[in-house]
Amino acid sequence: MIKHVVLWKFADEADGHTKAENMAESKRRLDELAHLVPGIQDFQVGLAGELEHTHDQVLIVTLDSKESLTAYATHPRHVEYAAWLKQRVTQRDVLDFEF
Repeated sequence: MIKHVVLWKFADEADGHTKAENMAESKRRLDELAHLVPGIQDFQVGLAGELEHTHDQVLIVTLDSKESLTAYATHPRHVEYAAWLKQRVTQRDVLDFEF
């Protein structure tokens, strides 16, 4: 099993939208990817709330294999999302690990 964890910080404004608007749109787009490829066991998207935080959004995906992670990362819809997101974030941190 593979755990894929991604954390983002969003720009205060990007592409004519506020941070909150871009975060909400990012969550909507990510939620559409939850069943993108076989092998995704669990898919969670979290947005920072009122608690103290160092990032604005998190994605935690559990996959059954390295091959499923590669299939997810290279899927055209994921690649399209990543290109859209790149213009709206100031930082991206990723950790993939086996368990």
